[in-house]
Amino acid sequence: MPREIHWTDVEEIGIQLQEKFPDIDPLTVRFTDLLRYVTELEGFAGDPAKSNEPRLEAIQMAWHEEFEDAKG
Repeated sequence: MPREIHWTDVEEIGIQLQEKFPDIDPLTVRFTDLLRYVTELEGFAGDPAKSNEPRLEAIQMAWHEEFEDAKG
């Protein structure tokens, strides 16, 4: 069983999003879609109602960092 992921696990969320969506540039993703992507991750146990712009921005930047690292 996967470890539970919460809103504070920004780096882990970024890693998982990069693994699940390797061809998507995170900076092109709308926050409404990002919220859906995060809440649909296996093991995500955070309350979707507790999402906010700063959290989604932090996740987007963590994902972007993983995206850039994957490009080499």
